Amino acid sequence: MLILAAGLMLTVPPCTDLPRNLSGWEHTAGGLDTRHATLVVARNGAAETRVTIRKAGTFGIAADQPGWIDVARGTGKPLRVALRGPGVACAKIEKIVYYQLQPGTYRVTMGKLQAPQVKLMLVYGARARGFARRARVG
Repeated sequence: MLILAAGLMLTVPPCTDLPRNLSGWEHTAGGLDTRHATLVVARNGAAETRVTIRKAGTFGIAADQPGWIDVARGTGKPLRVALRGPGVACAKIEKIVYYQLQPGTYRVTMGKLQAPQVKLMLVYGARARGFARRARVG
């Protein structure tokens, strides 16, 4: 029985069916962007980075671990979440949180992190082939 379970674990297919807006997840580079992921150092369970939006729309922040994700314009209050996505297990994306963003520069903060760094990616579009669902209000 143990051998059968080990064999099934080895046959798990790779995550090849990511939607187009998540296709850059496997590539890392500097800066939060839609074409690649980025690694941000966490200190005391928190991390912060900035992102510049050039075109208005719905954008998500994908993360490789659980934690709070807030997006704020400048030093203002965090924006209201438009949608929450459960992530994509095969790609090790723990969650995706979506916001309605206008052109400008935003501060992205994460809290309650468990690892010394967090992998993040900017995701364009509200629904990545059903991965996102409506957030609860209140």
